[in-house]
Amino acid sequence: MIIDCHGHFTTVPARFRQWRSRQVEAANDPANAPDPAEAVITDDEIREGIENGQLKLQQERGSDVTLFSPIAGLMSHHLGNEQTSLVWAEVSNNNVKRVTELYPENFVPVCQLPQSPGAPIANSIPELRRCVEEMGFVGCNLNPDPTGGYWTGKPMTAREWYPIYEVLCELDVPAMIHVAASCNPNFHGTGAHYLNADTSVFMQLLQADLFKDFPTLRLVIPHGGGAVPYHWGRYRGMSLEMAERPLEGLLENVFFDTCVYHHPGVELLTKVVPTSNVLFGSEMIGAVRGRDPNTGEFFDDTKRYVDACEALSDVDRQAIYEDNARRVYPRLDAILTAQGR
Repeated sequence: MIIDCHGHFTTVPARFRQWRSRQVEAANDPANAPDPAEAVITDDEIREGIENGQLKLQQERGSDVTLFSPIAGLMSHHLGNEQTSLVWAEVSNNNVKRVTELYPENFVPVCQLPQSPGAPIANSIPELRRCVEEMGFVGCNLNPDPTGGYWTGKPMTAREWYPIYEVLCELDVPAMIHVAASCNPNFHGTGAHYLNADTSVFMQLLQADLFKDFPTLRLVIPHGGGAVPYHWGRYRGMSLEMAERPLEGLLENVFFDTCVYHHPGVELLTKVVPTSNVLFGSEMIGAVRGRDPNTGEFFDDTKRYVDACEALSDVDRQAIYEDNARRVYPRLDAILTAQGR
């Protein structure tokens, strides 16, 4: 079985994005806020988007199950206010849940949180609990920078973040570290802000002892970990100098996906990071949708890159494609087991 740990509902109908625009415009005018019922996507609209998009590519590329969450760029926690984010998270998560109900063997739900700049992270806990305990979600996306590229909050190792970690450990669900759109013109969203966040959060974890307080907390750093694998020696040295510990001490709790859109990058990732810490991911249909003119293949067809890594054994590929995801996401494993898989 091939499990894709990183997918987003990017094939929503245009009217859903339009509803979001109207919601943001009315953030300070509740009387004119659009009705959340209007944000419900019909079964036919879901089928049109999914069957011509993610499901089609899933079948063509040979994967079986995708962990599916709302559109990361549209989480946009910096837009509107805390109430705006709450309603937006609810309608987005509800639509993702309905995708997984229509295609239960192909998609498993992961939620976004109603974060907002300056709002206590504890305020996101009710939505996390609703999604996991009532709707069967297996994880969440956790935004380390709700300000959209200005980073005015505390590092993710600060105690302000502890309430969400306590609940993640209680529920036994991991969080994927995932920023949303960038409103800072210095940082392109997918080309800079995403990779900055992946790298920055890893460094925050290196500087602190978060996992001493939360030994069962599991964090997935996407997009191949940003710059981390490429500079692994730098981080190993800094970990020894700053924290007086081997960098490998973080690897009980930190994992990386394969959303790196060329073979040399995936090859480097799988040579540097232990295979037990790499989860297959493609983020399709997402950041890079086009074809590589040199090969004619889609950039985000990441399975091709993993398959081409000659140093990987069959056991390694089994871990990357399936075993690691089932271990990191135990609620996913329970769903698959109940399905007889």
